[in-house]
Formats: sequence, C-alpha cells, structure tokens
Amino acid sequence: LGTQEMTSVVAFDLRNFPVSLQRMMSEGYCIGHSLVEALDVWAGVFSAATGEGQEGRSPATTALCLFRMSEIQARAKSCSWDFELILPNCKEGDKPERVQPIASSTLIHSDLTSVYGTVVMNRTILFLGTGDGQLLKVILGENLTSNCPEVIYEIKEETPVFYKLVPDPRKNIYIYLTAGKEVRRIRVANCSKHKSCSECLTAADPHCGWCHSLQRYFLNSFSLRCLFKRKIKKNINTPKSKWGKTYITTVTMVGSFSPKNSDCTVRNVDTSRVLCQGKSQLNRTCTCNIPTRPIYRDVLMVNVTFSFPSWILSKRFNLTNCSSLRECSKCIVTGCAWCNSARRCIHPFTACDPSDYQSNQELCPFAIEKPPKNPEGGRFKENKSNRTNQGLQVFYIKAIEPQKISTLGKSNVIVTGANFTRASNITMILKGTSTCDKDVIQVSHVLNDTHMKFSLPSSRKEMKDVCIQFDGGNCSPVGALSYIALPHCSFIFPATTWMSGGQNITIVGRNFDVIDNLIISHELKGNINVSEHCMATFCMFLAPSLKSSKARTNVAVKLRVQDTYLDCGTLQYLEDPRFTGYRVESEIDTELEVKIQKENDNFNISKKDIEITLFHGENKQLNCSFENITRNQDLTTILCKIQNIRNANSIATSSKKVRVRLGNLELYVEQESVPSTWYFLIVLPVLLVIVIFAAVGVTRQKSKELSRKQSQQLELLESELRKEIRDGFAELQMDKLDVVDSFGTVPFLDYKHFALRTFFPESGGFTHIFTEDMHNRDANDKNESLTALDALICNKSFLVTVIHTLEKQKNFSVKDRCLFASFLTIALQTKLVYLTSILEVLTRDLMEQSSNMQPKLMLRRTESVVEKLLTNWMSVCLSGFLRETVGEPFYLLVTTLNQKINKGPVDVITCKALYTLNEDWLLWQVPEFSTVALNVVFEKIPENESADVCRNISVNVLDCDTIGQAKEKIFQAFLSKNGSPYGLQLNEIGLELQVGTRQKELLDIDSSSVILEDGITKLNTIGHYEVRMRLDLDIYFFLTQLNWMTSNVEYSDDHCHLILPDSEAFQDVQGKRHRGKHKFKVKEMYLTKLLSTKVAIHSVLEKLFRSIWSLPNSRAPFAIKYFFDFLDAQAENKKITDPDVVHIWKTNSLPLRFWVNILKNPQFVFDIKKTPHIDGCLSVIAQAFMDAFSLTEQQLGKEAPTNKLLYAKDIPTYKEEVKSYYKAIRDLPPLSPLEMEEFLTQESKKHENEFNEEVALTEIYKYIVKYFDEILNKLERERGLEEAQKQLLHVKVLFDEKKKCKWM
Repeated sequence: LGTQEMTSVVAFDLRNFPVSLQRMMSEGYCIGHSLVEALDVWAGVFSAATGEGQEGRSPATTALCLFRMSEIQARAKSCSWDFELILPNCKEGDKPERVQPIASSTLIHSDLTSVYGTVVMNRTILFLGTGDGQLLKVILGENLTSNCPEVIYEIKEETPVFYKLVPDPRKNIYIYLTAGKEVRRIRVANCSKHKSCSECLTAADPHCGWCHSLQRYFLNSFSLRCLFKRKIKKNINTPKSKWGKTYITTVTMVGSFSPKNSDCTVRNVDTSRVLCQGKSQLNRTCTCNIPTRPIYRDVLMVNVTFSFPSWILSKRFNLTNCSSLRECSKCIVTGCAWCNSARRCIHPFTACDPSDYQSNQELCPFAIEKPPKNPEGGRFKENKSNRTNQGLQVFYIKAIEPQKISTLGKSNVIVTGANFTRASNITMILKGTSTCDKDVIQVSHVLNDTHMKFSLPSSRKEMKDVCIQFDGGNCSPVGALSYIALPHCSFIFPATTWMSGGQNITIVGRNFDVIDNLIISHELKGNINVSEHCMATFCMFLAPSLKSSKARTNVAVKLRVQDTYLDCGTLQYLEDPRFTGYRVESEIDTELEVKIQKENDNFNISKKDIEITLFHGENKQLNCSFENITRNQDLTTILCKIQNIRNANSIATSSKKVRVRLGNLELYVEQESVPSTWYFLIVLPVLLVIVIFAAVGVTRQKSKELSRKQSQQLELLESELRKEIRDGFAELQMDKLDVVDSFGTVPFLDYKHFALRTFFPESGGFTHIFTEDMHNRDANDKNESLTALDALICNKSFLVTVIHTLEKQKNFSVKDRCLFASFLTIALQTKLVYLTSILEVLTRDLMEQSSNMQPKLMLRRTESVVEKLLTNWMSVCLSGFLRETVGEPFYLLVTTLNQKINKGPVDVITCKALYTLNEDWLLWQVPEFSTVALNVVFEKIPENESADVCRNISVNVLDCDTIGQAKEKIFQAFLSKNGSPYGLQLNEIGLELQVGTRQKELLDIDSSSVILEDGITKLNTIGHYEVRMRLDLDIYFFLTQLNWMTSNVEYSDDHCHLILPDSEAFQDVQGKRHRGKHKFKVKEMYLTKLLSTKVAIHSVLEKLFRSIWSLPNSRAPFAIKYFFDFLDAQAENKKITDPDVVHIWKTNSLPLRFWVNILKNPQFVFDIKKTPHIDGCLSVIAQAFMDAFSLTEQQLGKEAPTNKLLYAKDIPTYKEEVKSYYKAIRDLPPLSPLEMEEFLTQESKKHENEFNEEVALTEIYKYIVKYFDEILNKLERERGLEEAQKQLLHVKVLFDEKKKCKWM
C-alpha cells in the first residue's frame, strides 16, 4: 500500500459491504491513498474496474475506505499478495487474513481521484480530489463517521486533481493540489462564509473558530491566538448513578477536543455560587456532578465553563421556562431535561427515573408514518409487477432524459415508461454521496401514461443514482444522473457572417449538452432563439438573418440554462458578399472550371456554406463542385469544377449565368464582359482612321499573342508547381525505402587503424610511420636512450611538470598539443593504469583553471593536452563497446543513408542529391527521371575459381545516372549477390550495351556527348543512350576489362551533369550545341525531400542513438561509469551545487569528445569511403545528437535553419532519454579501484605489440628537446624533482651520442 509501516501485504474482508463496494476493492483500482499517522488509520480511494489497464477505471463509482493500521499489521503474513482473492502460490499457513474497512467511515462519491488525511484539534479531516476539479473536505465524527463533504475549492477549467495532495509544510492552513500543468495552494477551510458565532460552531469545522473580541471568524493557525468562547455541543448528559433517593446530574462536554489539562466549572449566575468543579483525568474529558437537592431547583440560570491552556469554552443556560416547554427537542436545546414517564420538560436538577431521563436530542421520540406495505415490495423493473389491494399494477421505467443537467437543476426532466397514470403518489429519489441526504422530489406533472415530468433542484457537481417510488412502494432504479458545471465557451468560428444569415457557426467549449436554448441577442430585435445541434464540446447553429438591420452590427451569443443566461461571445454581421462576375474555362473536353470573382471581405466561407449552379443553353443546369477560395490584392476568386461531362467547350460558350447560394443568400452572377476600345476612335479625324486602326490592330494582335504566351507559361508554371508539391507530399506519405536487413559482415577496421585514425584524424602520415616501423621492428634491438626516456616518462611528477611547461609556451600550438597527447597515448598504450592516473591529475589541474572563470566551459574545446588525452583515453577504453554494441546499428545507418541518397538523382560534379538531410547538399535543380531495370552479364571474371559466380544480375538504375554511376550501382549489386568481387575492380571494368546483335561501348564522355554554350561538356547518362525498358527487346550490358587510362577521371569546371549552367539547359537534344531555358525551380519546393530522407532512416537512427545511451545488462561501460563518478566527486569536493555544471562536464567529456567524432567519421570505424555528401548528412545527425544532451531550450522560429528544424520535434524525447541515461549511470553502484585497475590491465594486454612505442617516444623527445631549457628551469624550481632533473640530463646525453653516431 505504499507505506513503510506495512512490510507485508494483507487482504480486506468485504463480505459485510455492498456489492458495488466489494467490486471496487476486489476487482478495481486503488487510485490514491494517505496514512493518517496520528489516528493510525490508512485511507484509500478505490474505483470500480470497467476494462483493461488504468484507463478502464470507472469514475462513476468511487469510494473512500479507511483501515486501521494496527489490524493490518496484526494480520499481515509473509506471502506476497496484492488485493487478489485467489492464492495459487501461497501455503495455507502463509495466506494473509482479511481486514475489514471501518464501516462507519466509508464514503461513496463519483469520480474521486486523491485523498489526504490529517488530525486537527482531535478531529480527523480528509481532503478529497475529484476528476472534475473539486477539492472536498470530510470531517469524521467521534466514531469515525463521515459527514457530507464540503466543496472548499473548484477549478474553473475542471481539470482532474492529481492523485497526490500535499499539505503546506510551513503553514498548516494551506494544502497543495496538482491539476493539469499547475500546482495550486488552497486554503483548508472557507471560514469566511460563517457570519455568526452559532453558524461557525454549528459547522463543527476544527479549522474555523469565532473570536468574540473581534466578532468575526478566524482560521485556526499556530500563529493566530485569540481567547474565544465557544458553545458547548452537548451540555448535560444522562444521569450516571443514583444514591438513595438522590439523583446525580453530570455536566460534561462532548466533541472533538483534546481532553488533556482542562478544568470545568458550573456556576449559579444569580448568586455566583459554584455548584460543582472538576478537573480532567488521564485521557478523559473533565466532568462535574450536581446532586438533585431541593435548593438547586431555584437555580434559574447557570454558566458552564471549560478552561484549556490557551482558550476557554463556555455557555450560559436559562432554566427559567423548563416546565413550559412541550416538545422534547426544544426542551433539550435549552439545557433542560425531558422525563419520558411524565412526558414533560423538567429542571435538570429535578429527580426523574434514570431510564426515562433524556438529555440527548437524538433520543427524543418522534412519530413515523408508515405507508401501507405492498405485497410485491413496490419494485419496478422490466417485466415485473407491483401488486396492490386493488389488483395487479405494472409500472415500467424505461429511461430518464436528459442524463446530464447543470448544477442549477432542471425544471423539465422527463421519465418514460408505462402505466404512470395508475399511480397516485410518485416520487423521485436522488442519492449522491453516500453520507449526504437524499433528495426526494414529487412528480411535477404526469403528462400521460408513458411520460411524466420532474423538476430537479440545484446541486453541486456529482453523479447521483435515480430511483422512482410508486405509491410508497420500493424504489425502482432508473440509472445515473450527472450534475455538471455550467457551460463554458472557448471561441466562436467563424466570428464574422453576412446579413442574410444561414452560415454554419460553431461554438467550441465544454458542457454544452446541458443548455436549454441558444440565443442571439440583438439590440433592436431582442433575443432570437436559434435551433442548435450541441454535443459536449461543441455547438453548431445557422446564423439567423438580420437583413433589415444596419450594415454592420455585433450580436451577443448567449446560452440559456434554466433561468440563467451565459455570455458566449459576439458574432459580427457585415454586408452580404458582392460578386462581380465569372468566367468559364475548359482545359479538357470533360471538365469545366468556373471562377467566380467577388470583392474582398472578411468572411470564412466553407464548402458546406456555398452551393454553385451553372446555367447554360436553354435553362439547363449543372452543379459545380466547390474547390477553393483564393484571395488576391483586389478580388477574391471562388473556384469550382464541373466534371464528367461532354462537350465542355460548347457548354462554356453557351453559359449564361451562375447562381450562388450562401446560406440564406441567393445571387445570380453574370459573365464578365470585355470592354471595347473602338469608341475612342470616333473622335479622330477621318483621314487617320485607317492608319490608327491598322496600328491598333497590329498592337492588339501582338499584345494578345504575348498575353496568351505569358498565360500559357504561367499556367504551365502553376501546373508544374502543383505537381511537384503534390508529388513531394505523396512520396512523403507513401514512399518506403527497402532497407537491406542482411548487409553481410560489417567491415570493421582492426584496432590499430581505428586508434590511429582517432588519434591523428588530420595527420595521415603518422599512420604510415607507425605501421611501417612496426613490421620492420627487431625485438632484440633495444635502444638505451629510448628505454631511459620511457622510464623518465613513467615518473608522474616529471610528466605532469613537462606538460604544464609545454602548455605555457606561446609557440606550442593547439596542433602540437594534440599530437603530443596522441604520442603519449601510444607510448603508454600498455600502461593504461598509469595513463589514467595522469589523466586524473591533469583534469584536476584543468578544473582549478576553469573554476576561476566559468566552470561550464571546461572540456568544451580541444585546447590543451588533457582534453585531447581524454578523447584518446575514451577511444581506447570504449573500442570494445563501440564494436560490440554500437558498430552494427551505425553501419546500418550509413548503409541506409547511402541507399536513400542513391535512390534519387545525384550530381556527379557537385555531389548534391535529391535525397539528403542537409539543405546545403540538396539537388533542387532536379530533372525528370525514371527507373530503368538493366540485365547485366559479366563476361570476364579474372579468377579461375569462379564457377559458382552469378554472372547474370538485374540492376535498377536511373536514366539520369552517368555511366560511372551506373557502373558503381552494378558493381555494388554484384558484391551483394556474390559476396566477393572475385578480383574485379571498379576502375578496370567497362559497360557495353547490346540491342539485338549490335553492341556499343558506353562512356561518360565520347563523340556523342553534348557540348553546351561556353564549351561546357555534359556527361553522358543512361538516358543519353536512349536506354528504356521495352517489352519487345532484350537489353543486355556486358562488363569487360578496360584500359586503365579511361578510369579515375576528375572532371573539371568544363563539365556538367545535372546542374546545368545558368544560361543553358538540355531538352530533347538530338545533336550538339542545342540551347534551351531552365524550367523554373524553387529550392523550397524540395525541402520535403529532407523530411522524406529523415523518415527513411528514422528507425535506424533511433536504434543507433539508443544503443549509445543504453546500459547493456544494466551495466555501464567501465570507462564511462568511472569518469562520470570522478566528475561527480570533483564537483562535490569543489562544492559545486549547480547540477547543470556536472551535466555539461559529462556531456563535454563523452558525447562531444568521443561520440560526435565517431558519428561524423564512419571511416574511423569501418573500411569504407566517406563522400562529402555523406559527411554533410552525418553533420546534421551529429548536431541532433548533441542537441539531445544540451540543457538549453531551443527557441526555433519559421526562419530557423532546416538542419535545426528537421529534428526539432524529436529533441525533447531524446533529452528525456539522456537525462534517464545519466541518472541510471549515477544510480549504479560505484566501481571499486580493483575493478577499474583490472579492466585497464586487461585492455593494456589486448593492445600489446599493436604499435611501435619507440616511434612515439622519439616524437615526444623532439618536443622535450625543443623546449629543453624551459623544462630544465622548471624542474630546478620544483622541489623533489632533483632526481628527475638528473635523469633528463642523462637522457639528453644518450640521445646526443646516438645522433653523433647517426643512429637517427
């Protein structure tokens, strides 16, 4: 149950509880709980189950149940059990015993979500949250009986209260609740509603009190002190004993007040004589006894006082008129006593038989009118009857409408059924919260035999059970009725309409299913009722006509609920739309486009608002289907289409008018007329008429021709733009990349090449030096000078001093620092334990430098030896993890990305492609292309053992691929098919086309190549040779060996492929030196290709990322765990409390320093070639990877770079995973020094004899000798390095002697 006190799980005994409550607790869910420690009680909120999972809980039936912790702990057993009734795995002696809830405190209420319990002034208070945003307060009585809950707070938005309620730790008058995205602080009581002392005390709320000195309420708080007087709830209890003929009257106090340290006094007001005094005993309320002496009968007024350490409780009783009171209840209230035997009110100090003596109003007798019993009990269900003395009467209840009403109630609730007119007394009983009073409502009107009407009162938000009682019989259940909050409007759309009305208006909000009417309120026409269609969250209606009103007017939209009108916003009416004309266009003979022009306005016209009809010929009509509305600077165009017709051209010419219906508005629009200009020539002289006519005619002709061409070009451009955008959208939704799951063996590089490429990413020459010297190394040849230098480097103090001295030299560049760190890593490759200790010392020293400025900048750049040393150390220690866990998904990502890029056109000159992740590498000048399936035959295989080689393969290429690109795709297909190149090399094979019996060699450049203007040669493509997929012709390509002179051509600026020169294009070229114009292209049209590429690799990319920040077998790699714990320890030592600093340190040391380097350089890990295009795409992926580790929230706008926008939605998810990854590593048990040392020792043994350490030592000595004087001076100034100084001088002598002998 979520408490530390309960070490075992127990069962609950539900046999004595209602079936619904049993179902909730045995088959339902425990939604929230609270432990009331002061009372030793556990409170839980339970919900009935309606389906699978937590979403299957029923908000309609929830309950609050209390259990005594002492009973739970006493009956707990060792067998694990969680609210189940079947114990298949429990032994008989270990089965938990059932625990019963406290029956008196059980409270059933709809949609409870949370509970918090506490004890205030010896009274138990329970706060309950609900799913509709209410905070309820329940005060338990003396025997833990629940009262009717009080609503102390309601959330206007009705968001559910979270399952946890938390009290204010400092001010006990507040409680915190969480709802939606907010945490709210709420007062624990609404004491301000109490206007008088009696009203305040009657509420019995221990949080509220009455201050007599201020004559006002106050909220009980430890900081507020007020000496107040309080009425006694029950002043005189029943006589406790009798001695002879003398009776004893006991005065005490009944209520939830602490009984400790209290005094009580009863005093005669007239004489100030003390009648009795008392003092509280251990854990008992103070009492005092008054004997029934005759002298006390004259006491007419007494004052009873209970004194506590910080407050006084008192009440004055007037006993003057006891004998005149005739009712028991009034008698008891005044302080008198009721004697049952004499049936009269008596003085409390007067003798009466103790069995008849009553001083408690609840024990007063009262009359009960019992209705005549019905033989069948008055139970009415389907096919059930209710027998009466007059005969057989069948009352049938079908339904109640509506099933939801507002908290204001409803005056016309209809119940349907049968035989209603046969009953003389019909009542409806509403039962809501189990501890609240029922509502009993008499029927308002029996309409007929099947319908009757009730008027339901107002109530708070909750669900109530409804039953109908006929003629005093049993109550027949009808179902549930929900009281919900008043409707709330969010917005109206559209908010502007036309005067004629009829437009579809939608109101969005909540609780619209309880409104009675929707009203339009106009200043002249008053309230207009409109018919509406309302659901819970929206309401739709047709705007009424306001034709006779002024041109512009605003009307108020109101909702009527009972007699309450709720404002819902305003609706603006404007003048009706004005149409200027229309024109009909026919692109094909079966379709017409009708474009209707209207003046610009502020109306939002939708398809369901408008109806267009075209009239043509002799009153023939055609319905035009609405397409869209386009708004220009001057006019708005409504486009509609008429499809599936014949003779579209003749219909267009015979069209007469168009009818437009907008709601209630109906207009006829005439066709646009072209104004003539001939009348301007009438005023000209007759002699100039012919000349001007000719000039105007020629000009008009040329203008029409030019206008027609421009119109055609614009329409062609518009058509192309539409096609490109639609194709891009369709591809994004439908295109799938066939990723090859089986890509063969991953071509991992061996450790030596991986390490050298990581250590020296920009110095390829060192790789050759290390590998070549290693092959020629003589194990017996031991260099004395290098051995001495190696021993000197193993002196930690010396090495740290040398590094610090070198870094202080101005000409010791960043490149030198990185090289020195890499040489040092290779020299100490077999001494990783020592290298790790050096790394720790240098990192601490770097922290000391960074702490004086900004610690968040530490390890961000590679500007020191330790930063490069950390990169190398991570590479060495994580090489195994990279190969075993991350390598395969990383290679799959690169392979998938290559597949997607090669699926579309790639410009061989610039390497730009249609499919990419980087906008800078996007080929937006894309030509039209298609896929061509080639049958390829490999004629010559160099190796003799090639009998099993598949020589015939089918390859898909693009008709815009160059011959070289086609050869690469064919070669890759051969490798995928056969798994080995069998001696073939790409630069040694050629491509020949066979059509029928003719064969032709295909080349990127030959005599048929097209030479554009400015002498630029266009590379030949598959389409250039007119290779197409044909059904009547077999096409074969033969791969043969070529002269090496034809391969490895580097094309200059005098060549082009897909991106043509600005003044040149290539369209339908049949020969040389043909010119053309580029098709109009917009780069932004093809940005969807970025998203298409992202979608294609998304699953592979997420698999890669999660393999990086995963913990295999719940264990982090030793290096990561060790270094992260080291950073945490350093932050703690330096008293850095900002968690962001440690997060940034970890991010700079692992993702930034190692993983980004790997993600951007797959050639470091695999034996592959990285193209510039792949490099650009991996840069985008690496940026997204680093954004996932960033703590800053990116504020991206529409103008942000696409490289950032591409993964903007994914970054928040990745950030949460990264935080969980860091937390999981931090929560792992720390590594012992022995475990880390063992790991480093094993890694050192793995890499023995991988490198020639002598080469690294030689390079290190070059730096030492270059700055020898500075290093020697530093050693002289440092204490404890005298021996290292001597060894350094000795090493220099050995190297100088070796140099003289020309050993170097």
